[in-house]
Amino acid sequence: MFELYDEDFDAMELVEGALLLNRAVNPKTRVEWAESELKRLLQEAELALISELNEKRRFEALLRLFFFDWGFGGDREHYFDSKNGFIDKVLESRRGIPVSLGAIFLYLSRKLGFPVKAVAFPTQFLLKLEWYNEKPIYIDPFNGDYVSEHTLRGWLIGHKGPFAKLTSDDLSEADNPTIIGRWLALLKGALLREEDFALALKCTDLALMFVPDDPYEIRDRGYIYQRLDCHQVAASDFQYFVEQCPDDPAIELLKSQINMMNETQVVLH
Repeated sequence: MFELYDEDFDAMELVEGALLLNRAVNPKTRVEWAESELKRLLQEAELALISELNEKRRFEALLRLFFFDWGFGGDREHYFDSKNGFIDKVLESRRGIPVSLGAIFLYLSRKLGFPVKAVAFPTQFLLKLEWYNEKPIYIDPFNGDYVSEHTLRGWLIGHKGPFAKLTSDDLSEADNPTIIGRWLALLKGALLREEDFALALKCTDLALMFVPDDPYEIRDRGYIYQRLDCHQVAASDFQYFVEQCPDDPAIELLKSQINMMNETQVVLH
């Protein structure tokens, strides 16, 4: 039974919380192997950086090691594949998405003493490097590039529209529960696209442990149950959403689905 709470996730490294999340979604996740691989990479990084005393050059060396020598990078061909959300698979393939790659790099950076933090930017996961008494530097963990605030404004406008403004909240440090919540949503979306409804259902059940009675999660659970031919449960979840969110644009469609499933139950009985 998965029983971790927000304070538990905040007491561990992000990548460690992600591994627990991964195993809760898919028990076949190789947690022990991933933990061993993370330790191995950390030891290799320590040896590679041992002769460099300047902290900024040490960090540049870590960037090169991670993105060039080790070959970690974004999965451009299969970005939305669910494997990119599982840490063990990302460590094995060295391909992932910003949040999975970023969690691994963040773990190594923090263990090596670099002032790197996580940012849940609206468009994607970012890393923020804050040298003492200097302006923050932002890093795209998809490719290891530094990202200017001008580029971040462009991303935000593309995401929210031409009147979007970049604020300090957009670039503030994010806590682990916030990132894990977004990670879980990404995993669920990928698994739904792949029609792996059994694992997608686990994602929804996990989300409801953290935000009980969330009507949108319950609506999504209803959709999954519908695809699993559990029509009675699906109709109940859809009905809950209709009652809680009567002004949602999808209400009429859901009502139609409820009526159809209820009629199916009557015929079957």
